[in-house]
Amino acid sequence: MVVLGIETSCDETAAALVEETGDADRPWRLRSSVVASQVEIHRAWGGVVPELSARQHIRDICGVVERSLEEAKAAWSDLGAVAVTQGPGLVGSLLVGVSFAKSVA
Repeated sequence: MVVLGIETSCDETAAALVEETGDADRPWRLRSSVVASQVEIHRAWGGVVPELSARQHIRDICGVVERSLEEAKAAWSDLGAVAVTQGPGLVGSLLVGVSFAKSVA
């Protein structure tokens, strides 16, 4: 089974694909991991601004997930499950990830 994992709890938009190996000692293999950082956006404010974070997740989520699929040489039809961070985190940021995950699932 191939699982797409999505993370948007704070100020980084991330996606990864993992695959079951069938090996009890190492049951999962990482096929891709892509992270879009928002460090530069929030630096001027001295910390994470929740509204800016959520808006940037909206801009980044599609590209991050597509790049993760490309790096893993996987298609949407290869996915067996979608996992997403539901908390803790910034409410607006979490809503972006959960909404995206629900949509693709």
